[in-house]
Amino acid sequence: MDIIKLSQQIPDPRVTGRTTHKMEHIIYITIAAVLAGCQTWNEIAEFGRTKKEFFKSRLVGLDCIPSHDTFNRFFSIFEPKGFEQIFRNWVKEIVGEVKGVVAIDGKLMRGSSKCDAEHTLGKEDFRMWIVSAWSSENSISLGQEKVGDKTNEITVVPKLLSAIDLKDTIVTIDAMGCQTAITKKIIEGKGDYIIALKENQRNSYDFAKDIISENTHRDYQNIVAKHESFNKGHGRMEERKCIVVSYGDVTQQMFKNKFEGLRSIIGIISRRTIVATGETSEETRYYISSLGNENPEKIANAVRAHWSIENNLHWQLDFTFKEDESRKVKNAARNFSTITKMALSILKNDKTTKGSLNLKRMKAGWDEDYLTRLLQTNAF
Repeated sequence: MDIIKLSQQIPDPRVTGRTTHKMEHIIYITIAAVLAGCQTWNEIAEFGRTKKEFFKSRLVGLDCIPSHDTFNRFFSIFEPKGFEQIFRNWVKEIVGEVKGVVAIDGKLMRGSSKCDAEHTLGKEDFRMWIVSAWSSENSISLGQEKVGDKTNEITVVPKLLSAIDLKDTIVTIDAMGCQTAITKKIIEGKGDYIIALKENQRNSYDFAKDIISENTHRDYQNIVAKHESFNKGHGRMEERKCIVVSYGDVTQQMFKNKFEGLRSIIGIISRRTIVATGETSEETRYYISSLGNENPEKIANAVRAHWSIENNLHWQLDFTFKEDESRKVKNAARNFSTITKMALSILKNDKTTKGSLNLKRMKAGWDEDYLTRLLQTNAF
């Protein structure tokens, strides 16, 4: 099912009989324009006008291109939950079965503002937090949830997890995931988890630290498993040791049954050396996991894969799509964030053109054949 049909499944938020442009046309043009490098409503409208014949050949019933005000008004009144549903349905069409690591992390949208009667252009100090799910193997965003003004990331993670098929995946989360409700939701979804611990979670952190410390140099069969790796590049050498200690089902009881399905404690010891100076640093991070210790290499790789959400999603949103510079407000900000994630996923998974995502965006603006290929191969 393509994006046009997926869009038609969601109710149009505008007044019936008083619309000039079809909802699915507005969505389609916006996504195509963002693929081609557009950032603002003015740029999207101008791109549409410049490529009018291109869009008329692809969109049945398109007579004219919406104005920048129309794009702005539409995405401002469009309930983000509705657009998020379109996005998630599109992901299912593209990806099918999600595999491997699903990384969960939050990001602050620094540029977004909140409007009210007294602040029609937005409040200067307002910040919007978005929690996203990222499939590292598929290089695609799986969904997002906004953190409410009076809540925190912890409360929205279970909602986000409920919308994803977690079967046979490994969910990785930073310390915000150390919650009973979150581990329970993952286990109920038939997935596994690896969750980071921080020092401010004193009881769990200290207990895990003691367990790893006691077993770092031990080799108890069926209890302790280890994996070591070595990388060299960018002027530094890195040695990584993954220690997985598992007492089986007893592990959960050791943590007073706080974490559903808990089976192992993980320690990642990273030792970095700057080649030019010989300067060395060492860091140990601790995790809890529902995985056993049968495959420590798999666990070590999953921990590393978690950082793909920072490098391949958050960094790209800021660097390539200038998300932190955006001044869109309220619904429009959230909806546009979903659009950029859709465009990012399409561009990252395109293997026909080499080069940066910025280069691919420019090419999509120059080359209609390339833009057509991007759209057609991604259910547009």
